[in-house]
Amino acid sequence: MEIALEINKLNLWYGDNHALHDISLLIPKNEITALIGPSGCGKSTFLRSLNRMNDLVDNVKITGEVIYKDENIYAPSVDVTELRKNIGMVFQKANPFPMSIYDNIAYGPRIHGVKSKAKLDEIVEKSLKDAAIWDEVKDRLRKSALGLSGGQQQRLCITRALAVQPDIILMDESTSALDPISTGKIEELLIELKKKYTVIMVTHNMQQAVRTSDNCAFFLLGDLIEFSKTEKMFMNPENKKTEEYITGRFG
Repeated sequence: MEIALEINKLNLWYGDNHALHDISLLIPKNEITALIGPSGCGKSTFLRSLNRMNDLVDNVKITGEVIYKDENIYAPSVDVTELRKNIGMVFQKANPFPMSIYDNIAYGPRIHGVKSKAKLDEIVEKSLKDAAIWDEVKDRLRKSALGLSGGQQQRLCITRALAVQPDIILMDESTSALDPISTGKIEELLIELKKKYTVIMVTHNMQQAVRTSDNCAFFLLGDLIEFSKTEKMFMNPENKKTEEYITGRFG
């Protein structure tokens, strides 16, 4: 099993609030890992630690390691812009830029130095095809992305993450605001994407975790309670707290 990320004794504080406690786990490459647990348990905080999004929050202190390609992403030498290119993020609420569909997708590659129109055209088309939305938008690439439906906007945001050719895609409850049909399309897309990418997703939806993920990490009050193959966790959890959560007794 190839490892995409190795997390060692990760702790995080917001001011005096100790939000993550000694988290250690190995995230397998080219698989979907779901982070589950009740609201406020630390799963989104953990996800945002994997590409240093928490750097943007005041008064955060982080100890421990997140090893990506043999380097701790918290080392002073790490270029955070480059890190976020390799480990992309799709947020809970679709956030397309107020510009054309084409320019939304070309935005990242342009920032990273791609100037050639032919190359940008190729990246835009390939990314839209990878995100399974090319056929829906190919005739309106110059129209505003804000004219897309909610589900399409979210798939556009996934496309935007793909356009800079990341290794890993982080998804923070990226279907929670969508209808069941749009959610189903994104779940199908995720299963397709893991052939090329590693996906780590926060989800509140137990069924979604079962349907899409290979591995599951259960968080509770800042602790990683259990990490295993999804099927094993849902059929035969090792920890009583995990069992109580996935059977709906709390959370």
